[in-house]
Amino acid sequence: MQISQCPLYLQVILAFCWVYIRKYQSRQESEVISTITAICALAIALITSALLPVDIFLVSFMKYPNGTYKEWAANNETRQHIENTVLYGYYTLYSIILLCVFLWIPFVYFYYEEKDEDNKTSFKNIKNKILNFCYRTFVPLESPPNRNSTQWEKVQYLFEELGSSHGLAALSFSISSLTLIGMLAVITYTAYGMSVLPLNLIKGTRSILYERLENTEDTEEVEHQIDKLKAKCADGRPLSMRDRRNLQDLEAKLQVLRRQGRHLEIAERNCCNKVGSALRPMKILLGVFFILVALLFFVTLFISNLDKALHSAGISTGFIIFGTNLTNPLNELLLALQPVFPLDYVLITIITMYFVFTSMAGIRNMGIWFFWIRLYKIKPQRTRPQALLFLCMILLLIVLHTSYMIYSLAPQYVMYGSQKYLLQVRYPSQGNHTAAITKICDADAPEDQCTVTRSYLFLHKFWFFSTIYYFGNWAFLVVFLIGLVVSCCKGKKSVIEGEVDADDSDFSDDEYVH
Repeated sequence: MQISQCPLYLQVILAFCWVYIRKYQSRQESEVISTITAICALAIALITSALLPVDIFLVSFMKYPNGTYKEWAANNETRQHIENTVLYGYYTLYSIILLCVFLWIPFVYFYYEEKDEDNKTSFKNIKNKILNFCYRTFVPLESPPNRNSTQWEKVQYLFEELGSSHGLAALSFSISSLTLIGMLAVITYTAYGMSVLPLNLIKGTRSILYERLENTEDTEEVEHQIDKLKAKCADGRPLSMRDRRNLQDLEAKLQVLRRQGRHLEIAERNCCNKVGSALRPMKILLGVFFILVALLFFVTLFISNLDKALHSAGISTGFIIFGTNLTNPLNELLLALQPVFPLDYVLITIITMYFVFTSMAGIRNMGIWFFWIRLYKIKPQRTRPQALLFLCMILLLIVLHTSYMIYSLAPQYVMYGSQKYLLQVRYPSQGNHTAAITKICDADAPEDQCTVTRSYLFLHKFWFFSTIYYFGNWAFLVVFLIGLVVSCCKGKKSVIEGEVDADDSDFSDDEYVH
Protein backbone atom coordinates (compact mmCIF):
# COMPACT_ATOMS: atom_id res chain seq x y z
CA MET A 1 0.00 0.00 0.00
CA GLN A 2 1.37 3.41 -0.94
CA ILE A 3 1.72 6.24 1.56
CA SER A 4 -0.82 8.31 -0.36
CA GLN A 5 -3.40 5.56 0.20
CA CYS A 6 -2.98 5.61 4.02
CA PRO A 7 -5.62 7.37 6.13
CA LEU A 8 -4.83 10.99 6.87
CA TYR A 9 -4.17 10.44 10.59
CA LEU A 10 -1.62 7.71 9.76
CA GLN A 11 0.13 10.04 7.33
CA VAL A 12 0.28 12.72 10.02
CA ILE A 13 1.69 10.27 12.59
CA LEU A 14 4.31 8.92 10.17
CA ALA A 15 5.29 12.43 9.10
CA PHE A 16 5.73 13.52 12.74
CA CYS A 17 7.78 10.41 13.55
CA TRP A 18 10.02 10.96 10.52
CA VAL A 19 10.65 14.62 11.41
CA TYR A 20 11.27 13.80 15.10
CA ILE A 21 13.74 10.97 14.40
CA ARG A 22 15.55 12.94 11.70
CA LYS A 23 15.85 15.93 14.03
CA TYR A 24 17.83 13.98 16.62
CA GLN A 25 19.50 11.39 14.39
CA SER A 26 23.25 11.51 13.89
CA ARG A 27 24.07 12.29 10.26
CA GLN A 28 27.34 10.33 10.21
CA GLU A 29 26.20 7.24 12.13
CA SER A 30 22.72 6.89 10.64
CA GLU A 31 21.64 3.47 9.36
CA VAL A 32 18.63 2.80 7.16
CA ILE A 33 17.40 -0.19 9.18
CA SER A 34 17.74 1.59 12.53
CA THR A 35 16.02 4.70 11.16
CA ILE A 36 13.05 2.73 9.81
CA THR A 37 12.81 0.75 13.06
CA ALA A 38 12.82 3.91 15.19
CA ILE A 39 10.17 5.60 13.03
CA CYS A 40 7.91 2.52 13.05
CA ALA A 41 8.33 1.97 16.80
CA LEU A 42 7.50 5.60 17.55
CA ALA A 43 4.45 5.40 15.26
CA ILE A 44 3.27 2.22 17.02
CA ALA A 45 3.59 3.98 20.38
CA LEU A 46 1.45 6.92 19.20
CA ILE A 47 -1.17 4.67 17.57
CA THR A 48 -1.43 2.46 20.66
CA SER A 49 -1.84 5.49 22.93
CA ALA A 50 -4.86 6.52 20.84
CA LEU A 51 -6.64 3.20 21.45
CA LEU A 52 -8.02 4.18 24.88
CA PRO A 53 -9.99 7.21 23.56
CA VAL A 54 -11.37 4.97 20.78
CA ASP A 55 -12.40 2.36 23.36
CA ILE A 56 -14.23 4.97 25.44
CA PHE A 57 -15.87 6.46 22.36
CA LEU A 58 -17.22 3.10 21.14
CA VAL A 59 -18.89 2.12 24.43
CA SER A 60 -20.37 5.62 24.68
CA PHE A 61 -21.56 5.68 21.06
CA MET A 62 -23.78 2.63 21.66
CA LYS A 63 -26.32 4.68 23.64
CA TYR A 64 -28.41 7.77 23.19
CA PRO A 65 -28.11 10.65 25.68
CA ASN A 66 -31.43 9.55 27.22
CA GLY A 67 -29.88 6.23 28.31
CA THR A 68 -31.41 3.89 25.70
CA TYR A 69 -29.40 1.75 23.31
CA LYS A 70 -29.26 2.72 19.66
CA GLU A 71 -31.04 0.42 17.25
CA TRP A 72 -27.86 -1.17 15.89
CA ALA A 73 -26.56 -1.81 19.45
CA ALA A 74 -29.82 -3.10 20.97
CA ASN A 75 -28.79 -6.69 20.30
CA ASN A 76 -26.42 -8.05 22.95
CA GLU A 77 -24.56 -10.11 20.35
CA THR A 78 -23.77 -6.97 18.37
CA ARG A 79 -22.40 -5.24 21.46
CA GLN A 80 -20.38 -8.31 22.33
CA HIS A 81 -18.92 -8.39 18.82
CA ILE A 82 -17.83 -4.74 19.07
CA GLU A 83 -16.32 -5.29 22.52
CA ASN A 84 -14.40 -8.33 21.29
CA THR A 85 -13.12 -6.33 18.32
CA VAL A 86 -11.75 -3.67 20.66
CA LEU A 87 -10.23 -6.36 22.90
CA TYR A 88 -8.53 -7.98 19.92
CA GLY A 89 -7.27 -4.52 18.95
CA TYR A 90 -5.60 -4.24 22.36
CA TYR A 91 -4.11 -7.72 22.05
CA THR A 92 -2.85 -7.00 18.53
CA LEU A 93 -1.18 -3.66 19.29
CA TYR A 94 0.21 -4.87 22.61
CA SER A 95 1.56 -8.01 20.91
CA ILE A 96 3.26 -5.81 18.31
CA ILE A 97 4.83 -3.86 21.18
CA LEU A 98 6.03 -7.14 22.72
CA LEU A 99 7.56 -8.19 19.40
CA CYS A 100 9.26 -4.79 19.05
CA VAL A 101 10.64 -4.81 22.59
CA PHE A 102 11.77 -8.43 22.67
CA LEU A 103 12.52 -9.24 19.03
CA TRP A 104 12.78 -6.49 16.43
CA ILE A 105 14.50 -3.64 18.33
CA PRO A 106 17.05 -5.95 20.04
CA PHE A 107 17.79 -7.55 16.67
CA VAL A 108 18.46 -4.16 15.04
CA TYR A 109 20.45 -3.00 18.07
CA PHE A 110 22.79 -6.01 18.12
CA TYR A 111 22.99 -6.13 14.34
CA TYR A 112 24.25 -2.55 14.34
CA GLU A 113 26.70 -3.32 17.17
CA GLU A 114 28.18 -6.30 15.31
CA LYS A 115 27.95 -4.99 11.76
CA ASP A 116 31.74 -4.95 11.37
CA GLU A 117 32.02 -8.66 12.13
CA ASP A 118 31.34 -11.54 9.77
CA ASN A 119 27.77 -11.02 8.56
CA LYS A 120 26.71 -14.68 8.40
CA THR A 121 28.09 -15.62 11.80
CA SER A 122 26.83 -12.40 13.39
CA PHE A 123 23.34 -12.75 11.90
CA LYS A 124 23.07 -16.40 12.94
CA ASN A 125 24.22 -15.72 16.49
CA ILE A 126 21.84 -12.78 16.90
CA LYS A 127 18.90 -14.77 15.48
CA ASN A 128 19.48 -17.73 17.80
CA LYS A 129 19.94 -15.56 20.89
CA ILE A 130 16.78 -13.54 20.25
CA LEU A 131 14.63 -16.57 19.38
CA ASN A 132 15.83 -18.35 22.50
CA PHE A 133 15.17 -15.24 24.63
CA CYS A 134 11.71 -14.79 23.09
CA TYR A 135 10.81 -18.42 23.78
CA ARG A 136 12.03 -18.29 27.38
CA THR A 137 10.20 -15.02 28.00
CA PHE A 138 6.81 -16.34 26.82
CA VAL A 139 7.46 -19.96 27.85
CA PRO A 140 4.34 -22.13 27.24
CA LEU A 141 2.53 -23.85 30.05
CA GLU A 142 3.49 -27.24 28.60
CA SER A 143 6.84 -28.37 27.21
CA PRO A 144 7.09 -29.00 23.45
CA PRO A 145 6.45 -32.65 22.50
CA ASN A 146 9.90 -32.98 20.93
CA ARG A 147 12.60 -31.99 23.41
CA ASN A 148 15.21 -31.91 20.65
CA SER A 149 13.32 -29.25 18.69
CA THR A 150 15.19 -26.43 16.95
CA GLN A 151 14.80 -22.83 18.08
CA TRP A 152 12.41 -22.07 15.23
CA GLU A 153 10.25 -25.12 16.00
CA LYS A 154 10.03 -23.97 19.63
CA VAL A 155 8.83 -20.53 18.51
CA GLN A 156 6.23 -22.15 16.20
CA TYR A 157 4.98 -24.20 19.15
CA LEU A 158 4.87 -21.00 21.22
CA PHE A 159 2.55 -19.31 18.70
CA GLU A 160 0.30 -22.37 18.63
CA GLU A 161 0.07 -22.22 22.43
CA LEU A 162 -0.72 -18.50 22.36
CA GLY A 163 -3.59 -19.19 19.99
CA SER A 164 -5.20 -21.56 22.46
CA SER A 165 -7.56 -20.53 25.27
CA HIS A 166 -4.88 -20.38 27.94
CA GLY A 167 -2.54 -18.63 25.48
CA LEU A 168 -4.46 -15.34 25.83
CA ALA A 169 -4.05 -15.52 29.61
CA ALA A 170 -0.32 -16.05 29.16
CA LEU A 171 -0.17 -13.13 26.73
CA SER A 172 -2.07 -10.92 29.18
CA PHE A 173 0.33 -11.88 31.95
CA SER A 174 3.33 -11.11 29.73
CA ILE A 175 1.91 -7.72 28.80
CA SER A 176 1.14 -6.91 32.45
CA SER A 177 4.67 -7.93 33.43
CA LEU A 178 6.12 -5.66 30.77
CA THR A 179 3.82 -2.87 31.96
CA LEU A 180 5.67 -2.95 35.29
CA ILE A 181 8.82 -1.88 33.46
CA GLY A 182 6.72 0.81 31.78
CA MET A 183 5.63 1.96 35.24
CA LEU A 184 9.28 2.46 36.22
CA ALA A 185 9.85 4.46 33.02
CA VAL A 186 6.76 6.60 33.77
CA ILE A 187 7.98 7.26 37.31
CA THR A 188 11.43 8.21 36.01
CA TYR A 189 10.86 10.06 32.74
CA THR A 190 7.20 11.14 32.59
CA ALA A 191 7.15 12.55 36.13
CA TYR A 192 10.30 14.57 35.43
CA GLY A 193 9.11 15.61 31.98
CA MET A 194 5.84 16.97 33.40
CA SER A 195 7.85 19.37 35.58
CA VAL A 196 10.77 20.27 33.32
CA LEU A 197 8.82 20.88 30.08
CA PRO A 198 6.58 23.76 31.32
CA LEU A 199 9.30 25.39 33.42
CA ASN A 200 11.74 25.40 30.50
CA LEU A 201 9.10 27.12 28.38
CA ILE A 202 8.47 29.72 31.08
CA LYS A 203 12.12 30.45 31.92
CA GLY A 204 13.37 30.38 28.34
CA THR A 205 17.09 30.42 27.47
CA ARG A 206 19.98 32.74 28.22
CA SER A 207 20.86 35.61 25.91
CA ILE A 208 23.12 34.55 23.04
CA LEU A 209 25.06 37.84 23.14
CA TYR A 210 25.71 37.45 26.88
CA GLU A 211 26.80 33.84 26.42
CA ARG A 212 29.21 34.77 23.62
CA LEU A 213 30.72 37.53 25.76
CA GLU A 214 31.07 35.13 28.69
CA ASN A 215 32.60 32.49 26.41
CA THR A 216 35.14 34.97 25.04
CA GLU A 217 36.21 36.03 28.56
CA ASP A 218 36.52 32.42 29.72
CA THR A 219 38.54 31.51 26.61
CA GLU A 220 40.97 34.41 27.15
CA GLU A 221 41.36 33.49 30.82
CA VAL A 222 42.18 29.85 30.04
CA GLU A 223 44.62 30.85 27.28
CA HIS A 224 46.35 33.17 29.76
CA GLN A 225 46.70 30.34 32.31
CA ILE A 226 48.08 28.00 29.62
CA ASP A 227 50.66 30.65 28.58
CA LYS A 228 51.76 31.02 32.22
CA LEU A 229 52.32 27.28 32.57
CA LYS A 230 54.20 27.06 29.27
CA ALA A 231 56.40 29.98 30.34
CA LYS A 232 57.75 27.83 33.19
CA CYS A 233 59.43 25.52 30.68
CA ALA A 234 60.61 28.23 28.31
CA ASP A 235 64.25 27.73 29.44
CA GLY A 236 64.06 24.00 28.76
CA ARG A 237 63.20 22.82 32.27
CA PRO A 238 60.47 20.11 32.36
CA LEU A 239 57.17 20.80 34.06
CA SER A 240 56.29 19.08 37.29
CA MET A 241 53.72 16.28 37.32
CA ARG A 242 51.13 18.61 38.85
CA ASP A 243 51.72 21.31 36.23
CA ARG A 244 51.48 18.77 33.39
CA ARG A 245 48.11 17.58 34.70
CA ASN A 246 46.90 21.17 35.01
CA LEU A 247 48.09 21.93 31.48
CA GLN A 248 46.22 18.93 30.08
CA ASP A 249 43.03 19.94 31.93
CA LEU A 250 43.31 23.53 30.71
CA GLU A 251 43.88 22.47 27.08
CA ALA A 252 40.83 20.17 27.25
CA LYS A 253 38.80 23.02 28.74
CA LEU A 254 40.02 25.40 26.02
CA GLN A 255 38.97 22.95 23.34
CA VAL A 256 35.43 22.74 24.81
CA LEU A 257 35.22 26.55 25.09
CA ARG A 258 36.24 27.03 21.46
CA ARG A 259 33.67 24.48 20.33
CA GLN A 260 31.04 26.26 22.43
CA GLY A 261 32.04 29.50 20.76
CA ARG A 262 31.52 27.99 17.30
CA HIS A 263 28.10 26.64 18.32
CA LEU A 264 27.09 30.01 19.78
CA GLU A 265 28.13 31.72 16.56
CA ILE A 266 25.97 29.32 14.55
CA ALA A 267 23.06 29.76 16.99
CA GLU A 268 23.27 33.53 16.63
CA ARG A 269 22.82 33.23 12.85
CA ASN A 270 20.12 30.58 13.12
CA CYS A 271 16.73 31.92 11.99
CA CYS A 272 14.90 29.40 14.21
CA ASN A 273 16.31 31.06 17.33
CA LYS A 274 15.19 34.45 16.06
CA VAL A 275 11.67 33.12 15.44
CA GLY A 276 11.73 31.53 18.91
CA SER A 277 12.59 34.89 20.47
CA ALA A 278 9.66 36.50 18.67
CA LEU A 279 7.33 33.77 19.97
CA ARG A 280 8.56 34.17 23.55
CA PRO A 281 5.19 35.44 24.94
CA MET A 282 3.40 32.44 23.42
CA LYS A 283 5.95 30.07 24.99
CA ILE A 284 5.34 31.62 28.42
CA LEU A 285 1.58 31.20 28.05
CA LEU A 286 2.04 27.61 26.88
CA GLY A 287 4.35 26.92 29.82
CA VAL A 288 1.85 28.34 32.31
CA PHE A 289 -0.88 26.19 30.75
CA PHE A 290 1.28 23.06 30.96
CA ILE A 291 2.22 23.64 34.59
CA LEU A 292 -1.45 24.14 35.49
CA VAL A 293 -2.29 20.88 33.72
CA ALA A 294 0.54 19.12 35.56
CA LEU A 295 -0.70 20.45 38.92
CA LEU A 296 -4.25 19.35 38.03
CA PHE A 297 -2.94 15.86 37.30
CA PHE A 298 -1.01 15.85 40.58
CA VAL A 299 -4.04 16.85 42.66
CA THR A 300 -6.32 14.43 40.80
CA LEU A 301 -3.92 11.50 41.14
CA PHE A 302 -3.43 12.25 44.84
CA ILE A 303 -7.20 12.30 45.44
CA SER A 304 -7.66 9.10 43.44
CA ASN A 305 -4.98 7.27 45.42
CA LEU A 306 -6.35 8.62 48.68
CA ASP A 307 -9.81 7.40 47.68
CA LYS A 308 -8.41 3.92 47.06
CA ALA A 309 -6.56 3.94 50.38
CA LEU A 310 -9.72 4.91 52.30
CA HIS A 311 -12.50 3.07 50.47
CA SER A 312 -11.01 0.05 48.66
CA ALA A 313 -11.02 -3.50 50.00
CA GLY A 314 -7.27 -3.38 50.53
CA ILE A 315 -4.08 -4.77 49.12
CA SER A 316 -5.46 -8.27 48.47
CA THR A 317 -7.91 -6.90 45.87
CA GLY A 318 -5.47 -4.56 44.13
CA PHE A 319 -7.04 -1.46 45.79
CA ILE A 320 -9.92 -1.66 43.31
CA ILE A 321 -12.88 0.63 43.93
CA PHE A 322 -16.09 1.00 41.94
CA GLY A 323 -16.93 4.61 41.28
CA THR A 324 -15.55 7.61 43.12
CA ASN A 325 -16.13 8.46 46.78
CA LEU A 326 -14.06 11.66 46.84
CA THR A 327 -14.58 14.52 44.38
CA ASN A 328 -12.21 13.95 41.50
CA PRO A 329 -11.77 17.22 39.54
CA LEU A 330 -10.68 15.68 36.24
CA ASN A 331 -13.33 12.97 36.35
CA GLU A 332 -16.00 15.59 37.09
CA LEU A 333 -14.72 17.78 34.24
CA LEU A 334 -14.98 14.93 31.74
CA LEU A 335 -18.49 14.07 32.92
CA ALA A 336 -19.50 17.74 32.70
CA LEU A 337 -18.27 17.94 29.09
CA GLN A 338 -20.33 14.94 27.97
CA PRO A 339 -23.38 16.95 26.80
CA VAL A 340 -21.20 18.96 24.39
CA PHE A 341 -20.06 16.42 21.79
CA PRO A 342 -17.14 15.76 21.26
CA LEU A 343 -15.38 17.85 23.94
CA ASP A 344 -14.91 14.97 26.39
CA TYR A 345 -13.30 12.78 23.71
CA VAL A 346 -11.05 15.64 22.64
CA LEU A 347 -9.97 16.17 26.25
CA ILE A 348 -9.21 12.50 26.91
CA THR A 349 -7.19 12.40 23.67
CA ILE A 350 -5.25 15.52 24.71
CA ILE A 351 -4.54 13.96 28.13
CA THR A 352 -3.22 10.81 26.46
CA MET A 353 -0.98 12.74 24.08
CA TYR A 354 0.17 14.96 26.96
CA PHE A 355 1.54 11.91 28.76
CA VAL A 356 3.36 10.76 25.62
CA PHE A 357 4.96 14.13 24.83
CA THR A 358 5.99 14.88 28.43
CA SER A 359 7.61 11.44 28.46
CA MET A 360 9.53 12.36 25.31
CA ALA A 361 10.59 15.62 26.98
CA GLY A 362 11.77 13.75 30.07
CA ILE A 363 13.85 11.29 28.02
CA ARG A 364 15.29 14.11 25.94
CA ASN A 365 16.40 16.09 29.02
CA MET A 366 17.67 13.17 31.12
CA GLY A 367 19.13 10.90 28.47
CA ILE A 368 19.16 7.09 28.68
CA TRP A 369 20.23 5.82 32.11
CA PHE A 370 20.84 2.41 33.66
CA PHE A 371 20.61 3.12 37.38
CA TRP A 372 23.40 5.68 38.01
CA ILE A 373 25.19 5.05 34.67
CA ARG A 374 24.32 7.26 31.70
CA LEU A 375 24.28 5.15 28.56
CA TYR A 376 23.31 7.68 25.89
CA LYS A 377 22.49 11.34 25.42
CA ILE A 378 19.70 12.66 23.21
CA LYS A 379 21.04 15.57 21.18
CA PRO A 380 19.76 17.27 18.02
CA GLN A 381 21.45 15.82 14.92
CA ARG A 382 23.99 13.88 17.00
CA THR A 383 22.05 11.05 18.66
CA ARG A 384 23.46 7.61 17.99
CA PRO A 385 21.19 4.97 16.41
CA GLN A 386 21.35 2.83 19.57
CA ALA A 387 20.10 5.77 21.64
CA LEU A 388 17.13 6.32 19.31
CA LEU A 389 16.25 2.63 19.54
CA PHE A 390 16.37 2.84 23.34
CA LEU A 391 14.23 6.00 23.27
CA CYS A 392 11.55 4.30 21.18
CA MET A 393 11.66 1.17 23.34
CA ILE A 394 11.13 3.26 26.50
CA LEU A 395 8.21 5.06 24.85
CA LEU A 396 6.62 1.73 23.94
CA LEU A 397 6.89 0.64 27.57
CA ILE A 398 5.47 3.95 28.80
CA VAL A 399 2.47 3.62 26.49
CA LEU A 400 1.65 0.27 28.10
CA HIS A 401 1.32 1.98 31.50
CA THR A 402 -0.42 5.12 30.22
CA SER A 403 -3.88 3.49 30.29
CA TYR A 404 -3.61 2.78 34.03
CA MET A 405 -2.41 6.33 34.71
CA ILE A 406 -5.41 7.78 32.88
CA TYR A 407 -7.73 5.34 34.67
CA SER A 408 -6.31 6.61 37.97
CA LEU A 409 -7.02 10.19 36.91
CA ALA A 410 -10.62 9.56 35.79
CA PRO A 411 -11.76 6.10 36.94
CA GLN A 412 -15.51 6.46 36.36
CA TYR A 413 -15.10 8.00 32.91
CA VAL A 414 -12.53 5.40 31.78
CA MET A 415 -14.88 2.61 32.93
CA TYR A 416 -18.08 3.80 31.24
CA GLY A 417 -17.34 6.85 29.12
CA SER A 418 -20.41 9.06 28.64
CA GLN A 419 -22.96 6.24 28.98
CA LYS A 420 -26.24 6.79 30.80
CA TYR A 421 -28.99 4.38 31.79
CA LEU A 422 -32.67 4.50 32.71
CA LEU A 423 -33.56 3.92 36.36
CA GLN A 424 -37.13 3.16 37.37
CA VAL A 425 -38.04 5.19 40.47
CA ARG A 426 -41.21 4.57 42.51
CA TYR A 427 -43.04 7.53 44.12
CA PRO A 428 -45.18 6.31 47.08
CA SER A 429 -46.66 9.79 47.58
CA GLN A 430 -48.17 9.58 44.07
CA GLY A 431 -49.84 6.20 44.48
CA ASN A 432 -46.71 4.14 43.80
CA HIS A 433 -46.32 5.82 40.43
CA THR A 434 -43.09 4.84 38.69
CA ALA A 435 -41.02 7.00 36.37
CA ALA A 436 -37.79 6.48 34.49
CA ILE A 437 -34.96 8.91 35.20
CA THR A 438 -31.63 9.15 33.40
CA LYS A 439 -28.47 8.54 35.41
CA ILE A 440 -24.77 8.49 34.54
CA CYS A 441 -23.40 4.93 34.47
CA ASP A 442 -21.56 3.89 37.61
CA ALA A 443 -20.87 0.74 39.61
CA ASP A 444 -24.50 0.60 40.82
CA ALA A 445 -25.92 0.39 37.30
CA PRO A 446 -27.42 -2.92 36.07
CA GLU A 447 -24.90 -5.01 34.18
CA ASP A 448 -26.99 -5.12 30.99
CA GLN A 449 -27.49 -1.34 30.96
CA CYS A 450 -23.86 -0.18 30.96
CA THR A 451 -20.92 -1.59 29.03
CA VAL A 452 -17.50 -1.51 30.68
CA THR A 453 -14.55 -0.55 28.49
CA ARG A 454 -12.15 -3.30 27.49
CA SER A 455 -9.30 -1.22 28.88
CA TYR A 456 -10.70 -1.41 32.40
CA LEU A 457 -11.11 -5.19 32.22
CA PHE A 458 -7.62 -5.55 30.78
CA LEU A 459 -6.06 -3.44 33.56
CA HIS A 460 -7.67 -5.46 36.35
CA LYS A 461 -7.09 -8.96 35.02
CA PHE A 462 -4.51 -9.67 37.76
CA TRP A 463 -5.06 -8.05 41.17
CA PHE A 464 -1.39 -8.14 42.24
CA PHE A 465 -0.38 -5.99 39.28
CA SER A 466 -3.02 -3.43 40.28
CA THR A 467 -1.49 -3.37 43.77
CA ILE A 468 1.96 -2.61 42.36
CA TYR A 469 0.50 0.07 40.06
CA TYR A 470 -1.17 1.68 43.09
CA PHE A 471 2.12 2.07 44.94
CA GLY A 472 3.73 3.18 41.68
CA ASN A 473 1.31 6.13 41.57
CA TRP A 474 2.58 7.29 44.98
CA ALA A 475 6.15 7.03 43.72
CA PHE A 476 5.13 9.05 40.63
CA LEU A 477 3.80 11.86 42.84
CA VAL A 478 7.02 11.96 44.90
CA VAL A 479 9.27 12.05 41.82
CA PHE A 480 7.13 14.80 40.26
CA LEU A 481 7.54 16.97 43.36
CA ILE A 482 11.31 16.37 43.41
CA GLY A 483 11.55 17.19 39.69
CA LEU A 484 9.48 20.34 40.18
CA VAL A 485 11.77 21.57 42.98
CA VAL A 486 14.92 20.78 40.99
CA SER A 487 13.56 22.48 37.84
CA CYS A 488 12.59 25.59 39.84
CA CYS A 489 16.06 25.84 41.41
CA LYS A 490 17.87 25.54 38.09
CA GLY A 491 18.67 28.70 36.17
CA LYS A 492 17.94 29.38 32.54
CA LYS A 493 19.23 26.87 30.03
CA SER A 494 21.97 27.75 27.59
CA VAL A 495 20.81 28.25 24.03
CA ILE A 496 23.20 25.40 23.10
CA GLU A 497 22.23 23.21 26.07
CA GLY A 498 23.49 19.65 25.58
CA GLU A 499 25.17 20.36 22.25
CA VAL A 500 28.75 20.52 23.58
CA ASP A 501 30.15 18.31 26.33
CA ALA A 502 33.66 17.48 27.40
CA ASP A 503 33.27 13.82 26.44
CA ASP A 504 32.07 14.58 22.89
CA SER A 505 34.38 13.79 20.01
CA ASP A 506 35.50 16.33 17.45
CA PHE A 507 33.69 14.61 14.55
CA SER A 508 30.34 15.13 16.29
CA ASP A 509 31.06 18.84 16.40
CA ASP A 510 31.99 18.91 12.73
CA GLU A 511 28.80 16.97 11.98
CA TYR A 512 26.71 19.61 13.71
CA VAL A 513 28.44 22.45 11.92
CA HIS A 514 27.85 20.89 8.53
